[in-house]
Amino acid sequence: MDLIARVSRHFEESAQTKLNAVEMLAAPIAAAIETCTQSLVNGGKILICGNGGSAADAQHFAAELVGRFEAERQELAAIALTTDTSILTAVANDYAFNQIFARQVRALGHGGDILIAISTSGNSPNVIEAIQAAHEADMRVIALTGREGGRIGDMLRDADLHLCVPANRTARIQETHLLIIHCLCDGIDSLLLGVEE
Repeated sequence: MDLIARVSRHFEESAQTKLNAVEMLAAPIAAAIETCTQSLVNGGKILICGNGGSAADAQHFAAELVGRFEAERQELAAIALTTDTSILTAVANDYAFNQIFARQVRALGHGGDILIAISTSGNSPNVIEAIQAAHEADMRVIALTGREGGRIGDMLRDADLHLCVPANRTARIQETHLLIIHCLCDGIDSLLLGVEE
Protein backbone atom coordinates (compact mmCIF):
# COMPACT_ATOMS: atom_id res chain seq x y z
CA MET A 1 0.00 0.00 0.00
CA ASP A 2 1.38 3.40 -1.02
CA LEU A 3 0.31 5.66 1.84
CA ILE A 4 1.79 8.78 0.28
CA ALA A 5 -0.31 8.28 -2.84
CA ARG A 6 -3.38 7.58 -0.70
CA VAL A 7 -2.89 10.76 1.33
CA SER A 8 -2.24 12.75 -1.85
CA ARG A 9 -5.49 11.45 -3.32
CA HIS A 10 -7.43 12.80 -0.30
CA PHE A 11 -5.91 16.24 -0.81
CA GLU A 12 -6.68 16.19 -4.53
CA GLU A 13 -10.26 14.97 -4.08
CA SER A 14 -10.92 17.55 -1.36
CA ALA A 15 -9.59 20.39 -3.47
CA GLN A 16 -11.51 19.22 -6.54
CA THR A 17 -14.77 18.93 -4.58
CA LYS A 18 -14.42 22.53 -3.42
CA LEU A 19 -13.59 23.76 -6.91
CA ASN A 20 -16.59 21.88 -8.32
CA ALA A 21 -18.84 23.51 -5.70
CA VAL A 22 -17.77 27.14 -5.97
CA GLU A 23 -19.81 28.10 -9.03
CA MET A 24 -22.97 26.53 -7.61
CA LEU A 25 -22.54 27.73 -4.01
CA ALA A 26 -20.91 31.18 -4.14
CA ALA A 27 -24.19 33.07 -4.69
CA PRO A 28 -26.24 31.15 -2.09
CA ILE A 29 -23.41 31.49 0.44
CA ALA A 30 -23.37 35.25 -0.18
CA ALA A 31 -27.15 35.30 0.37
CA ALA A 32 -26.68 33.30 3.60
CA ILE A 33 -24.08 35.83 4.79
CA GLU A 34 -26.54 38.67 4.21
CA THR A 35 -29.37 36.74 5.90
CA CYS A 36 -27.29 35.95 9.01
CA THR A 37 -25.93 39.48 9.26
CA GLN A 38 -29.37 41.05 8.94
CA SER A 39 -30.69 38.78 11.69
CA LEU A 40 -27.79 39.60 14.02
CA VAL A 41 -28.02 43.36 13.38
CA ASN A 42 -31.74 43.24 14.14
CA GLY A 43 -31.19 41.52 17.49
CA GLY A 44 -31.72 37.95 16.28
CA LYS A 45 -29.60 34.93 16.98
CA ILE A 46 -28.29 31.96 15.08
CA LEU A 47 -29.12 28.44 16.28
CA ILE A 48 -27.02 25.63 14.81
CA CYS A 49 -27.51 21.85 14.83
CA GLY A 50 -26.12 18.66 13.33
CA ASN A 51 -24.98 15.14 14.25
CA GLY A 52 -21.49 13.67 14.57
CA GLY A 53 -19.01 15.69 12.53
CA SER A 54 -21.81 18.14 11.79
CA ALA A 55 -22.29 18.61 15.55
CA ALA A 56 -18.64 19.59 15.73
CA ASP A 57 -19.21 22.01 12.84
CA ALA A 58 -22.17 23.53 14.73
CA GLN A 59 -19.96 24.12 17.76
CA HIS A 60 -17.14 25.47 15.62
CA PHE A 61 -19.46 27.99 13.92
CA ALA A 62 -20.96 29.15 17.23
CA ALA A 63 -17.49 29.56 18.73
CA GLU A 64 -16.34 31.71 15.80
CA LEU A 65 -19.38 33.98 16.17
CA VAL A 66 -19.42 34.31 19.97
CA GLY A 67 -15.63 34.58 20.14
CA ARG A 68 -14.07 35.81 16.93
CA PHE A 69 -13.07 34.56 13.51
CA GLU A 70 -10.06 36.54 12.26
CA ALA A 71 -10.90 40.10 13.28
CA GLU A 72 -11.73 41.69 16.61
CA ARG A 73 -15.41 42.60 16.88
CA GLN A 74 -18.34 42.45 19.25
CA GLU A 75 -19.73 39.11 20.36
CA LEU A 76 -22.44 37.71 18.09
CA ALA A 77 -25.47 35.73 19.30
CA ALA A 78 -25.03 32.08 18.30
CA ILE A 79 -25.93 28.85 20.07
CA ALA A 80 -24.86 25.33 19.10
CA LEU A 81 -27.79 23.08 20.02
CA THR A 82 -25.38 20.14 20.21
CA THR A 83 -23.56 20.99 23.43
CA ASP A 84 -25.85 20.70 26.47
CA THR A 85 -25.62 17.04 27.45
CA SER A 86 -28.32 17.38 30.10
CA ILE A 87 -30.84 18.72 27.57
CA LEU A 88 -29.79 16.23 24.89
CA THR A 89 -30.00 13.19 27.14
CA ALA A 90 -33.18 14.28 28.93
CA VAL A 91 -35.06 14.94 25.70
CA ALA A 92 -33.74 11.77 24.05
CA ASN A 93 -34.73 9.72 27.12
CA ASP A 94 -38.07 11.35 27.93
CA TYR A 95 -39.31 11.99 24.39
CA ALA A 96 -37.29 10.75 21.42
CA PHE A 97 -33.85 11.32 19.93
CA ASN A 98 -35.40 13.01 16.92
CA GLN A 99 -36.66 15.77 19.27
CA ILE A 100 -33.30 16.81 20.76
CA PHE A 101 -32.93 19.88 18.54
CA ALA A 102 -36.60 20.67 17.87
CA ARG A 103 -37.41 21.21 21.55
CA GLN A 104 -34.46 23.60 21.85
CA VAL A 105 -35.58 25.48 18.73
CA ARG A 106 -39.08 25.83 20.19
CA ALA A 107 -37.64 26.99 23.53
CA LEU A 108 -35.04 29.43 22.19
CA GLY A 109 -36.02 30.40 18.65
CA HIS A 110 -38.19 33.31 17.57
CA GLY A 111 -39.16 34.98 14.34
CA GLY A 112 -36.11 36.79 12.98
CA ASP A 113 -33.71 34.14 14.25
CA ILE A 114 -31.88 31.78 11.89
CA LEU A 115 -31.51 28.00 12.11
CA ILE A 116 -28.38 26.57 10.52
CA ALA A 117 -29.25 22.91 9.89
CA ILE A 118 -26.31 20.67 8.98
CA SER A 119 -26.76 17.16 7.57
CA THR A 120 -24.41 15.59 5.04
CA SER A 121 -27.14 13.23 3.80
CA GLY A 122 -30.01 15.67 4.14
CA ASN A 123 -31.97 12.93 5.90
CA SER A 124 -31.15 13.30 9.63
CA PRO A 125 -34.50 12.92 11.46
CA ASN A 126 -33.58 15.21 14.35
CA VAL A 127 -32.39 17.95 11.97
CA ILE A 128 -35.60 17.57 9.96
CA GLU A 129 -37.63 18.01 13.16
CA ALA A 130 -35.57 21.10 14.04
CA ILE A 131 -36.37 22.61 10.63
CA GLN A 132 -40.07 21.97 11.16
CA ALA A 133 -39.88 23.66 14.56
CA ALA A 134 -38.03 26.61 13.03
CA HIS A 135 -40.71 26.99 10.37
CA GLU A 136 -43.40 26.96 13.07
CA ALA A 137 -41.54 29.83 14.77
CA ASP A 138 -41.25 31.82 11.51
CA MET A 139 -37.49 31.39 11.47
CA ARG A 140 -35.52 31.19 8.25
CA VAL A 141 -33.42 28.08 7.69
CA ILE A 142 -30.01 27.77 6.08
CA ALA A 143 -29.39 24.09 5.35
CA LEU A 144 -25.94 22.65 4.72
CA THR A 145 -26.31 19.27 3.03
CA GLY A 146 -24.64 17.10 0.42
CA ARG A 147 -25.47 14.50 -2.19
CA GLU A 148 -28.89 15.48 -3.61
CA GLY A 149 -30.05 17.31 -0.47
CA GLY A 150 -32.23 14.48 0.82
CA ARG A 151 -35.54 15.12 2.57
CA ILE A 152 -34.23 18.44 3.87
CA GLY A 153 -33.86 19.78 0.35
CA ASP A 154 -37.50 18.95 -0.33
CA MET A 155 -38.89 20.60 2.81
CA LEU A 156 -37.18 24.00 2.58
CA ARG A 157 -39.33 27.05 1.94
CA ASP A 158 -38.74 29.78 -0.62
CA ALA A 159 -37.25 32.08 2.04
CA ASP A 160 -34.79 29.39 3.15
CA LEU A 161 -31.34 28.81 1.67
CA HIS A 162 -29.92 25.45 0.63
CA LEU A 163 -26.13 25.05 0.51
CA CYS A 164 -25.90 21.56 -1.00
CA VAL A 165 -22.38 20.29 -1.69
CA PRO A 166 -22.31 18.41 -5.02
CA ALA A 167 -20.54 15.32 -3.68
CA ASN A 168 -21.46 11.88 -2.37
CA ARG A 169 -18.58 11.09 -0.03
CA THR A 170 -19.25 12.19 3.55
CA ALA A 171 -15.67 13.29 4.21
CA ARG A 172 -15.65 15.57 1.15
CA ILE A 173 -19.04 17.04 2.08
CA GLN A 174 -17.89 17.75 5.64
CA GLU A 175 -14.66 19.36 4.43
CA THR A 176 -16.66 21.65 2.15
CA HIS A 177 -19.12 22.44 4.95
CA LEU A 178 -16.19 23.69 7.02
CA LEU A 179 -15.12 25.94 4.16
CA ILE A 180 -18.70 27.23 3.88
CA ILE A 181 -18.72 27.99 7.61
CA HIS A 182 -15.47 29.93 7.27
CA CYS A 183 -16.95 31.84 4.31
CA LEU A 184 -19.99 32.70 6.44
CA CYS A 185 -17.80 33.90 9.32
CA ASP A 186 -15.61 35.99 7.04
CA GLY A 187 -18.58 37.46 5.19
CA ILE A 188 -20.47 38.35 8.36
CA ASP A 189 -17.37 40.05 9.73
CA SER A 190 -16.78 41.94 6.49
CA LEU A 191 -20.35 43.28 6.45
CA LEU A 192 -20.29 44.22 10.15
CA LEU A 193 -16.84 45.78 10.06
CA GLY A 194 -16.93 47.27 6.56
CA VAL A 195 -13.90 45.28 5.39
CA GLU A 196 -13.45 45.49 1.61
CA GLU A 197 -10.54 43.13 0.88
